Amino acid sequence: MPKSQVRKKKVYTPPTDIRPAAAAASRKPSPMWLPISAVALIVIGIAWLVVYYLSSQQYPVESLRYWNLAIGFGCMVASLGLLSRWR
Repeated sequence: MPKSQVRKKKVYTPPTDIRPAAAAASRKPSPMWLPISAVALIVIGIAWLVVYYLSSQQYPVESLRYWNLAIGFGCMVASLGLLSRWR
C-alpha cells in the first residue's frame, strides 16, 4: 500500500491585526429594563387577547372591535423587537 503524502502547507491562521476582538470587547450588556419590559409586553399582549376572547369581544375596548387583536399581537411583536436587542 502506498504511503500518503505529507501535508506541505502550513495551517491557515488569520492575521491578528484584522480580528474583530476590539469590537466584541466594546459591546456592553443590555440594560436591566430591556428584558423586564419585553416580558411585560408579552404578558400584556397575551392578557389583552385572553380578556378579549373570554369576554365575548366586549372588553378591553368594545369600540375597537377587531383592532383589539392587533393591539394584543402588536404588544407581542414589539417584545420580539426588544428581545432582538438583548445581549
